[in-house]
Amino acid sequence: MPYALRTRDGLIASLHREPEPGAEFLPPDHPDVMAFLGREDQASRFASMDAGLVRVLEDLVDVLIMRNVIRITDLPPEAQQKLFDRKHFRDRMHKHSLRLFEGTNFGADDVIHTDFGNL
Repeated sequence: MPYALRTRDGLIASLHREPEPGAEFLPPDHPDVMAFLGREDQASRFASMDAGLVRVLEDLVDVLIMRNVIRITDLPPEAQQKLFDRKHFRDRMHKHSLRLFEGTNFGADDVIHTDFGNL
């Protein structure tokens, strides 16, 4: 049963088994306690890894479709629907995101294109 003393920034400075003046009780699995002890929540870490892998798989499916290796209709209807749902969700999120560099081509008109095919 950890009792935590925090810094002015709200970070845990120390943990104690017994109550200390100014200490707050935190459950042992509280994210701040886990961070202080250097232990990540394994479930959230695994979920984060899964989310990253899902994005990789989405990109892989997109590349395979663009290169005509597979067609979206080759996938089961449930998989098609999930891919469409995620793509539409990402598109909506992108439309509402902050666009700091929109309207600029970053000097792309000044780029000299060279054919390196004969090297």
